[in-house]
Amino acid sequence: MSTIHLDVTRLLTRLYDGLLPTGVDRVGLQYIEKYGARARAILSERGFATVLSERDSQQTFAMLLSSIRNRNAIRTLVARACLNCLRETRLNGVLLHTSHNGMEFGRYYSAVTRRQIRPVFMVHDLIPLTHAEYCRPGVDATHRNRMHTALEHASGLIMNSQATLDSLAAEAERANLPLPPTVVARLASGVTPRPLAPRPIVTPYFVMLGTIEPRKNHWLILQAWRRLVEQLGTAAPKLVVIGRRGWECENVIDMLERCEPLKGVVIEEPHCSDEKLHAYLQHCQALLFPSFVEGYGMPLAEALALKVPVLASGLAVFQEIADDIPDYLDPLDGPGWLARIQAYAQPNSPERDAQLSRMGRFREPTWAEHFERVDAFLETLR
Repeated sequence: MSTIHLDVTRLLTRLYDGLLPTGVDRVGLQYIEKYGARARAILSERGFATVLSERDSQQTFAMLLSSIRNRNAIRTLVARACLNCLRETRLNGVLLHTSHNGMEFGRYYSAVTRRQIRPVFMVHDLIPLTHAEYCRPGVDATHRNRMHTALEHASGLIMNSQATLDSLAAEAERANLPLPPTVVARLASGVTPRPLAPRPIVTPYFVMLGTIEPRKNHWLILQAWRRLVEQLGTAAPKLVVIGRRGWECENVIDMLERCEPLKGVVIEEPHCSDEKLHAYLQHCQALLFPSFVEGYGMPLAEALALKVPVLASGLAVFQEIADDIPDYLDPLDGPGWLARIQAYAQPNSPERDAQLSRMGRFREPTWAEHFERVDAFLETLR
């Protein structure tokens, strides 16, 4: 089998900065788990790429999987990687790149193909192209460049969902660019079996999970919670907001920091360990997922894998993953969300019980199935 090369630039940078893994990072870590024992690591900066030695690759993979942050060791690895760049050799094989970082640089593709490495990228979403209003200024142009460069130069593309593939195919047609060979390989939830943890909050509560950013629609849920407190007082259920603060979310931060009725009712967890996250999910009334747009939606799969009910926006990708199991609502329907949250907060909720019954039909995507599809796809590219 061809030598596998894994671009770990994003993972190593985030570890150096002390940041917890996001959904994209968790995918990258799964690829290290799968291929790391026989893979080489690649680091890149603005399209300039270098391949680490076998020893340094294994040290890098071990560091990333352990999440042990050693800045001196990382700096040493990067320095040796820069020296390797001066001793360029032909390596052969395939590159698996699971983040979007660096995809926009044509010289990145030149750097790997010069070493006879075929570049295969994962596409997580086209949100900056289809919904630029939810992204930071300029991200749309950068992401368009990423997608167009990948369409022109990638040997193959791995898609996390059919919805993402449909968006990319539409963009390729619009830009009159060829669509390289593709495969849809859904992402597993990443949930590891754990014993039932002690209940973290005695009273009923709900969970929102994800970086605080405009498309996640935290603002609507916080407004609903303010109304709940007005109506129910101390009997109002609590809300746990898990995820770091992102960009252009000042209105949400204002609610979290300055809205008196929400103090003590809304609990913000910006740095939540996996153990604590699972404890929150195991006992909550439901996961709330009111996003305006998503490329996939790993928290939805995580919740259903744990037999946790979900209230979600009626996005095509959510229905692709979960069929009719969650209760779906329009992300602009404030009264609808308020009513459904109130219903699910009840001790013997018929609506919640109905979803728990439907949950028996949920077929969780697995990493074994994901990599089975990826491996078969890579064979077709040889």
